[in-house]
Amino acid sequence: MNKIIFLLNITGLLIGISYGLHNPIVPIFSKNEIGASYGELGLIGLANFFPYMFIPVLVGMLLHRYNSGVLLCVGIGLNTVSVFLLSLAKTVPEVMILRGLTGVAHAFFWPPSEAIISGVSEGNTRVKNIARFTGFFVAGFMIGPLAGTFILEGLDVSYRGLFEIATFVMASSIIFGLQLTKKQIQRENGSFSFSAIKQVIKFPLVIMILIYCASSFGMILTIYPAFLNDRSMSAIDIELLYFVFGASRVLTLALADRLVRHTGITLVTSIITISIGLAISFVSFSMQEFIAAMLLMGFGFSIIFPLTLEIILRKTSKQSQVIIIGAYETTFGIGWSIGPIAAGLIAEYAGNSMPYLIFFAIGIGISLISLIKKKMLEPQSI
Repeated sequence: MNKIIFLLNITGLLIGISYGLHNPIVPIFSKNEIGASYGELGLIGLANFFPYMFIPVLVGMLLHRYNSGVLLCVGIGLNTVSVFLLSLAKTVPEVMILRGLTGVAHAFFWPPSEAIISGVSEGNTRVKNIARFTGFFVAGFMIGPLAGTFILEGLDVSYRGLFEIATFVMASSIIFGLQLTKKQIQRENGSFSFSAIKQVIKFPLVIMILIYCASSFGMILTIYPAFLNDRSMSAIDIELLYFVFGASRVLTLALADRLVRHTGITLVTSIITISIGLAISFVSFSMQEFIAAMLLMGFGFSIIFPLTLEIILRKTSKQSQVIIIGAYETTFGIGWSIGPIAAGLIAEYAGNSMPYLIFFAIGIGISLISLIKKKMLEPQSI
């Protein structure tokens, strides 16, 4: 394995562990300790993901000027500060501000990482390398909830104490991130142009799929834990469910290199599995049923993102790819922002299970359109 990719993978693993430790607990912490309503949970999720609507484009511009490893370390630093301050938060507005800072930090994580991988990948290895990196991050996100379960139950640590442990893990990842700043990572020559961003708009079906899946993903990360809690799942149960979610994603990403050969049918299958997982969630009340939902959604979410990015990158100029990566992540951020606020409002006024039924119906509709237009999802046919 390329040394740069190895260092990046370890960095992603540690960041994933930190996210897995604290992310599933933030909605429960906000709801049970701070008293946030479902509507306020949606606003907290929006605050977290809103920066991702525009910061990735800025980061894409910066990638032309600065070392990708340096920008990655900026993200790690911001993330460390935001998670630590979360352990001190006492009001909903404070949580919103800190989740907003986390969103900014996240925008300094993915675009530089994807740019590093794109710059060092040879031939047709980009999908495999991006999937492997995502797999390390997701493996961390899988280990985090498992460790969180032990910490909360076995060591009887409070939610705030868990956030402090997550801070330490996040801070430790900068050791490997700093090593990347010393590596000569190839950067493409070029400058920012709106024409580069416009290239992403040439893929309307891919954008529709991406926004739907990012919206659903945002809902699962922000509103879903509180919903699980209302369905009598304890904090320990929820950590275990997110472990299952992570395990499903890791296993799926291991197959990404094979699945890319059949991009169209794979993407349609992924949308359907996400939709079925949401439908199961709508009717579920037991741990076993939620495990089935998490397994299905883990498969769907994992494969959607590397494949949709690859479709776009294969048909755009290499000189503008760092900007395009930023535009892609911005599109992802739009979906990420829509999901929590829409789901929060629906849960607040129509019942806490209704978001999953509505998103299920939308997903089935998009899967039918994608099936009809399947050829548009094959990279060689775009």
